[in-house]
Amino acid sequence: MAYILFFGLVLASLFVSGLFVWGLWELCTQIPRQKKRYEKERKRLSFNRNEKNPILHPSSYDFEGQAVMNPAAIHDGEKTHLFYRAIGTDGISRIGYANSKDGISVDERLPYPVFALEGPDPHLSALRRSYAEKNYPALVASGGSWGGTEDPRAVVIDDRAYVSFSAFHNWDSVRIGVTSIAMDDLKQKRWKWTPPIFLSPQNQVHKNWVLFPEKIFGKFAVIHSISPKVEVAYRDNILKVGTHEPHIKSLEGPRTNFIDQKSGFWHERMRGPGTPPIKTPHGWLLFYHAMQKNEPSKYKLGAMLLDANDPSKILARSPAPVLEPEAHYETNGAKPGIVYASGATVHNDLLTLYYGAADNFICSASAPFTEFVNRLKHHDKPMLMPAII
Repeated sequence: MAYILFFGLVLASLFVSGLFVWGLWELCTQIPRQKKRYEKERKRLSFNRNEKNPILHPSSYDFEGQAVMNPAAIHDGEKTHLFYRAIGTDGISRIGYANSKDGISVDERLPYPVFALEGPDPHLSALRRSYAEKNYPALVASGGSWGGTEDPRAVVIDDRAYVSFSAFHNWDSVRIGVTSIAMDDLKQKRWKWTPPIFLSPQNQVHKNWVLFPEKIFGKFAVIHSISPKVEVAYRDNILKVGTHEPHIKSLEGPRTNFIDQKSGFWHERMRGPGTPPIKTPHGWLLFYHAMQKNEPSKYKLGAMLLDANDPSKILARSPAPVLEPEAHYETNGAKPGIVYASGATVHNDLLTLYYGAADNFICSASAPFTEFVNRLKHHDKPMLMPAII
């Protein structure tokens, strides 16, 4: 009996020791496995950078002499139209215009802004610059402007191009505005914009709202938040504020930190939507900006697939960034470490992203559209939980 008890204790101790060793092995190999999986997923969902990047640099024209960045993009079947944020030597942001026949090289670039909320005012610009340098030196040093029209996005609905943007008044009031132009006027460069309508209230800060490129259930749809969940607002008329129509009611609250438990690396903070949603056979493809705890100065681009009928529902999300700052023009500039995608086109099954690099240049990157969406849809929605920051 004593021998049986002895051997039982030995077996039990070996079993416990084995569990301990196995647990220790799992702990030691978990990070290398996660890194291996992370790199594999990055390659599966990555974009190829344009060999001609950057495709737009700041120019000698005053209205874009400081920086160009964050372009909106639409394709009309013949060429790609780019509306980009241009920061002038006066520190004001305006919208510049360029186009491309092949989506790779810029064929035409206008020497003047095509849309602006305010004209040049040297006195006002000097006051804002002085205030900014005194109260927001980090923003000034990183290439920020202190007034004007920022970060446009564009969609085409019913033969009109709708351009949304951030209207900067001061650091306590950034509003979302929308204007539009007939596609025929756009092609002929007749800049007959509709008067801008503001979707968000004054004296609050709102950025990164994106319009869907078609109506949903007969209404214009706007994504105005993706954290902690995707929130969509609907309007009968996006260019008119009527007493019978409710304003977009949900406000962009404090950004929530999250960590993806499935990959272990991506991501801890979701900044907001990037490009307008793209319709696919499997739902709406939405790109978004996010960052990691150990790299808070780097903007990286993720992708998610939203339900076609209920776009507040996430069907899949990329387990790794699809684009992150690595090229020299993305890691050197006014704000190193930034890739900010605000425009995308699909033509001949080629998905092309247009993005700002380092708050200084405009670049593009591409991937096979059908293949990219098919790879993305096979990833389950990762479970999220608050991260301890």
